[in-house]
Amino acid sequence: MSAKWRQRAAARLAAVQALYQIEITGRDPAAVVAEFGAHRHGGAGSGDGRSDYDTDLLEAIVLAAAAQRESLDLLLAEHLAEDWSLPRLGATMGAMLRAATWELSSSADVPPKVVISEYVNVARGFCSDPELGFVNGVLDRLARRLRGPEMAPGPHDQEAGKDDPAPR
Repeated sequence: MSAKWRQRAAARLAAVQALYQIEITGRDPAAVVAEFGAHRHGGAGSGDGRSDYDTDLLEAIVLAAAAQRESLDLLLAEHLAEDWSLPRLGATMGAMLRAATWELSSSADVPPKVVISEYVNVARGFCSDPELGFVNGVLDRLARRLRGPEMAPGPHDQEAGKDDPAPR
């Protein structure tokens, strides 16, 4: 696992934590991002001037997901089972799904299968096995709608992710 991959994975986890904090406290997203930079995950307060997460990715996810929350929620609602709603899912699941939805809809440079894999990995820290399947299913349906051609099986899928930045 490369250092860059670890930093991006850590940024996704931090983004979910930041979005959760924004949801619970109502704090300004920019202030929460600044707090993460100053006090968490080895940011500016770590003493070495380096961060253990991709600060640009963290900022992009948090600020965009917070600003686009309404449209992301509408998009997500279309891909939930009929008897489910975002409020029913809770703040942690909502934060995870919003972050992933923003990446699927706005980060064309990251393959959709990587986004799904990354957020299922994030979910492992917060969810039980049935919920992991739920996260995977929602994100898979969403990715097929938003980035369908990229979701089709291809020759690279048979080579166990040889050049894929995410583990399988």
